[in-house]
Amino acid sequence: MAASGLGLGRALAASPCPPWRRAHWEARGRLKPQYDAVVIGAGHNGLVAAAYLQRLGVNTAVFERRPVTGGAAVTEEIIPGFKFSRASYLLSLLRPQIYTDLELKKHGLRLHLRNPYSFTPMLEESMGSKVPRSLLLGTDMAENQKQIAQFSRKDAQAFPKYEAFMNRLALAIDPLLDAAPVDMEAFQRGSLWQRLQSLTTLKPLLQAGRILGAQLPQYYQVLTAPIIKVLDQWFESEPLKATLATDAVIGAMTSPHTPGSGYVLLHHVMGGLEGMQGAWGYVQGGMGALSDAITSSATAHGASIFTEKAVAKVLVSSEARVQGVVLQDGSEVRSKVVLSNASPQVTFLKLTPQEWLPKEFVERISRLDTKSPVTKINVAVDRLPDFLAAPNAPGGQPLPHHQCSIHLNCEDTLLLHQAFEDAMDGLPSHRPMIELCIPSSLDPTLAPPGCHVVSLFTQYTPYSLARGKVWDEQERNAYADKVFDCIEAYAPGFKGSVVGRDILTPPDLERIFGLPGGNIFHCAMTLDQLYFARPTPLHSGYRCPLRGLYLCGSGTHPGGGVMGAPGRNAAHVVFRDLKSM
Repeated sequence: MAASGLGLGRALAASPCPPWRRAHWEARGRLKPQYDAVVIGAGHNGLVAAAYLQRLGVNTAVFERRPVTGGAAVTEEIIPGFKFSRASYLLSLLRPQIYTDLELKKHGLRLHLRNPYSFTPMLEESMGSKVPRSLLLGTDMAENQKQIAQFSRKDAQAFPKYEAFMNRLALAIDPLLDAAPVDMEAFQRGSLWQRLQSLTTLKPLLQAGRILGAQLPQYYQVLTAPIIKVLDQWFESEPLKATLATDAVIGAMTSPHTPGSGYVLLHHVMGGLEGMQGAWGYVQGGMGALSDAITSSATAHGASIFTEKAVAKVLVSSEARVQGVVLQDGSEVRSKVVLSNASPQVTFLKLTPQEWLPKEFVERISRLDTKSPVTKINVAVDRLPDFLAAPNAPGGQPLPHHQCSIHLNCEDTLLLHQAFEDAMDGLPSHRPMIELCIPSSLDPTLAPPGCHVVSLFTQYTPYSLARGKVWDEQERNAYADKVFDCIEAYAPGFKGSVVGRDILTPPDLERIFGLPGGNIFHCAMTLDQLYFARPTPLHSGYRCPLRGLYLCGSGTHPGGGVMGAPGRNAAHVVFRDLKSM
């Protein structure tokens, strides 16, 4: 029987941990009354922070409210026999130093790199063609140009130059990712020594400026202009522009016409895997296997990680300094410092006693933009989707395009903008943007023989619906049915292949994974909430107004995605502070 809405997911969440994961979910270590550092939340950034601190000799404990570590980077058997990367589902942005420093391959991490990586099938009626066309992009530039030439020879010639242009910008941004932002508070208000010290953090900015050189104005436009304005200067064919524009709006409540959407695109092209810049891949065993590898690295050096132990509040001494946490069961755990992998909103509005925070700071946190367009749908199917534009092989084996991010309703940037406008009116998009991935095409361990797991990252869906409606079971299923109807148009027979589904709207992503507003980045990756200002101006360096309390999650610099940089950077800041105590 097909699983409808979240019913099956809820039933499994309430049942004992499945045996195939139970060994990984049990607490590592015995709870002690005191540690050097406590980390709130075992999302991947919290685990990274704990692993680095423990390696540096800081006795660290991590407390996670869910029965599984990883935060949004988890593998869960929502439908029996099918293992899903339930929230995040692709890897690219994880910083290369983290692979090396934490010895993740030694701790079991295995990757499946994708090539080709992007497939955009067309609908006949939308393209005015009798035979559906498609756009397939990968690492072979000559083949990419051949694909693009179907739509525009001019664009085929421009594409290598565009790629080189974007890669140079990614290269310039790269040094900024691995260090705390410039400490503006120390620069403005600190002692002479603190001001001089803060100048050293300008080095990555100066490096970036040198790399960009005389082209700085053009790159400035990429970061500040609507991405459609940037793409229009390079290309003329809509299928190519719309395919590229998906990376500028994915996970963001923005349209290709929204100023600043270019940075989100950059955020999704500046990663890489195993030395290949821009590569994306699947983790063997799902995204939870990455979290398991980080957990294994941390515990191998002595970190203690506890699941099903929620933190209720941060403990503060009468001298206005953090002294540990209180758990949901009433237990007090003392520590010199506390790092929060929770969102800024949860950390400062729910867990921290308000009397210890400046009123202006609390107001800024409460005003953070957390709008999310995302509904994630995990689907179990008994056969591969069969696209009209690229029919399946006779034996049903996966073909190259099955391993890609498959972009549906992405033939034209106007479709993306119209889908965005629906959400602005409080309506789920009538023709939603869909990124469809089939990780089992490269990792058959995720599903029974002949079957597959399908990840649908869809937008735009507002957190709050118009006309007083709420995201109940009926609304969830109505939206999922609409998404499935869209897929059916590109791949007839898809609906008949569905074994079960798990629907996660923005409120569900907030409730289950602690993502405020359902935002996968904790707060929007807009220019007013980046670098110096993430999460707020004067508090972008992982520290906060309360001494001993730090942020280490996606709500800090350099932002969201399975990157690990916030956790690593925060750990180094904390270690320096501990040495000076």
